[in-house]
Amino acid sequence: MSRHTDFTDIENDIIDTVTKYIAREVRPHAHEMERSKTFPTEMLAAMKEMGLFGLSIPEEYGGFQLRLPVFAVVMETIAAGWTTLAAYINSHCTVAYAIAKYGSEEQKQAYLPLMATGEQRGALLLTEPGAGSDLQSIRTIATPTEDGFSISGSKIFVTNGAKATILLTLARTSFDEGTNKPRSSLFLLDKTQEGVSVTSEFHKMAYGLVDTMEIVLDKVVASKTAVLGGATGKGMRHLLDALEVGRIAIAASAVGLAANALSEAKRYASDRKSFGVAIDQHQAVQLRLAEMATKLVAARLMTAEAARAKESGERADMLSGMAKLLASESARDITEDALRIHGGYGYIDEFVVERLYREAPLYIVGEGTNDIQKLVIARRLIDESEADVLRLPQ
Repeated sequence: MSRHTDFTDIENDIIDTVTKYIAREVRPHAHEMERSKTFPTEMLAAMKEMGLFGLSIPEEYGGFQLRLPVFAVVMETIAAGWTTLAAYINSHCTVAYAIAKYGSEEQKQAYLPLMATGEQRGALLLTEPGAGSDLQSIRTIATPTEDGFSISGSKIFVTNGAKATILLTLARTSFDEGTNKPRSSLFLLDKTQEGVSVTSEFHKMAYGLVDTMEIVLDKVVASKTAVLGGATGKGMRHLLDALEVGRIAIAASAVGLAANALSEAKRYASDRKSFGVAIDQHQAVQLRLAEMATKLVAARLMTAEAARAKESGERADMLSGMAKLLASESARDITEDALRIHGGYGYIDEFVVERLYREAPLYIVGEGTNDIQKLVIARRLIDESEADVLRLPQ
């Protein structure tokens, strides 16, 4: 098993442990469990036991707090086994990251230890029916009261919305006096609170075992201590920082999906015979495999670079957007090419690539659509705020 030379022995051991578990317990069973709609209860228990829900939580609160480049490799490894398992962790870790970085000490003590064990799971409540990637247009309002806030609104596409217990919720709290632009805050809500209701589930073309819900907030009472960090008006700043981590995790998951597709295509091409030889001896298939492998490695390197920049404290909204864009588009291309290599069998649900082909579009539209990523990249290019990344000649 290859070792990452820039990782510590402990970091490599963690990756090895996850890799062995995925190879032994996940990959042999994932596809049949997906087809039979069998919820991975035992796998989730094992993930909790390994501490995977504490990947972004500091050690003093019971987690690992892996460095971001290591976190990305772990997410890729999990997704290469079964992307559904990666989906359970991604938004949870984004919530945990936000609490660990911006939460008050009381909030950290209250939430992080139980999140590290997986006993409590986090979900992000951001998207609304009339506001997708444009989070400035949200209509969920936190109205000030004598003791805190009353929050009302509707959130859709909430990943892990049925099973999560901690809801990191974006709500509008005021308007800027100078520009009249809305200012938002992040609130830590408990799903058991009065006024919180899971109203419906979205049935998707893939990820049937990942609960994606609509959650309605009807005059939910939130104390002042429920505001992340305790101060209102900082929600977008805190959220955008956390979403950069989320986009790197999504990119890593897309790389894992693509690696799985390439592995399936390579195996099938070596087994399937046509005109008397395995089809991987035909030049047309070899050229397709070569392009798939090149796109995979490019996406992995882009994701690693974004993770490195984010970890170092550099501005990383352009790089994280590039990683998400490149990895998701590459995953789509690679899964389609894997289907082509399988021929008609790639369209049959007995074969893994049929599922992977349906899963790939999620990474294009999720965690900020790719068109939004292109706008972010273009704006950073124009304002030269991340000019050093491009190394353009003067």
